[in-house]
Amino acid sequence: MNAITLVHAGHVPVMLKEVLTALAPRPGGRYLDGTFGGGGYARAILNSADCVLHAIDRDSAAIARGQEMAAQADGRLVLHQGTFGDMTSLVGDAAPFDGIVLDLGVSSFQIDQAERGFSFRHDGPLDMRMGGDGPSAADLVNTTSETELADILYRYGEEKLSRRIARAIVAARAEEPFTTTGRLAHVIRSCVPRDRSGIDGATRSFQGLRIAVNDELGELERALEAAPRLLAPGGVFVVVTFHSLEDRLVKRAMATLAGRTANPSRYEPAPARQEPPAFSLLYSRPLSATEEEERGNPRARSARLRALVRNPVSQPPASGMPA
Repeated sequence: MNAITLVHAGHVPVMLKEVLTALAPRPGGRYLDGTFGGGGYARAILNSADCVLHAIDRDSAAIARGQEMAAQADGRLVLHQGTFGDMTSLVGDAAPFDGIVLDLGVSSFQIDQAERGFSFRHDGPLDMRMGGDGPSAADLVNTTSETELADILYRYGEEKLSRRIARAIVAARAEEPFTTTGRLAHVIRSCVPRDRSGIDGATRSFQGLRIAVNDELGELERALEAAPRLLAPGGVFVVVTFHSLEDRLVKRAMATLAGRTANPSRYEPAPARQEPPAFSLLYSRPLSATEEEERGNPRARSARLRALVRNPVSQPPASGMPA
């Protein structure tokens, strides 16, 4: 087995130890990393066992960075450019997998590159597109109606002052269209009181715009339906989330597959006897990063890990998973 020595500077995979524990890579196994990014999980999985790993990323820059790692892996790493919501068509006949992992955080490479427009820490073009295609954040901010813009900030950014911010954005774009992250962040901050926790006032709005631009929740819903179908018996599906919107979707989907639905009312007829669920929760509660990791990597503070295992005697689900 060829060890992968390539490490991309500045990239620190979140909850790596916990991810490896859940996946438990084994020799001869097949695994899927749906969010290749900087390759942190991929490198660790390939070095843990003499296995084969398929990896997906919608960012062409991530796929380009992964070519050197693939060369070191000597055929054990297969890269696919696309969205993880399309994992079924991307991996083709490579399924079933013994483990699938998704890290839903934004890649540190995307955040650190000002020209990608993901962060207000560096002034750059207002872009935010993970795959580089489709409407940009600038298109969204400059053309969306005030009502729809407020709804995006409220729904995806969980910003309580969304209407005030949307009103200010529409007024500012009437004078001059938005083209940079710095100007947009300045307008948003002018509407939001300073947060005692130290969180920048533009954080929630930028999150909402990024999610809308990349259809992140739609991609996640498609992945939550596809991934369980691609698991081999005993296979594990691991998801690391970074905000409550994602975590709620993952929690609900995994609970449904594991038969953890709400008990019916005592006044309703008893439900018909059902077959044992095809899946089980690996952990009854989500795992969080250790205090030590949080001190060394601030991105880990909001991380939550949930995992689902396909029971060895189960059959593939007969229909789509409820959303």
